[in-house]
Amino acid sequence: MPQGEFKGRATEYLNFLAAWVSKPRQTASVVPSSRYLARLMAAGIDPTDGRVLELGGGTGVFTRAILKTGLPPEKLEVVEINPAFARGLRRHFPQVSILETPAQIVSTVAGGEPGDYQAVVSGLPLLAMDRAAHVDILSEAFRMLKPGGSFVQFTYSVRPPVSRDTLAALGLEVERVGQVVRNFPPATVFRFFRPRD
Repeated sequence: MPQGEFKGRATEYLNFLAAWVSKPRQTASVVPSSRYLARLMAAGIDPTDGRVLELGGGTGVFTRAILKTGLPPEKLEVVEINPAFARGLRRHFPQVSILETPAQIVSTVAGGEPGDYQAVVSGLPLLAMDRAAHVDILSEAFRMLKPGGSFVQFTYSVRPPVSRDTLAALGLEVERVGQVVRNFPPATVFRFFRPRD
């Protein structure tokens, strides 16, 4: 690994650890996600099929993977409420819109209109949130998604981080996309979607 890349990764880990120490429930992990997990999270993105919204941009691991799909940077918006992470994202991805607003009200500041988004890629710690937060975040996400759009979420559990009752109440279904053992801790990726009539 080149020295510049090593230094960048070391800084990324230290920033993530500092955020976890400051607000462990908001960050939920002591290390950033691996590039293997990021690749799986971004795997379903079609660079020609509309906008993408990322929730919880952190240090930009998923942001990089999303842009590597060929999606134009102006079609990606990243939500990050941690000011230090938001500054880092703006520095590393100057063409991407960084939104410092809660995921529950992102439609109030998003550049696109409801129905413009093909995918919502979430790095939010849903396991650390309650049912009300799940309802608010998923409702807002599916307000932004086009018909057939996906909400992609990872978790450190083998089960989805949202209860079946909550999904049923929102008219959503979930499927397992895959598991990434080359991540610490190992992670499972799920896709939430609204079945077409």
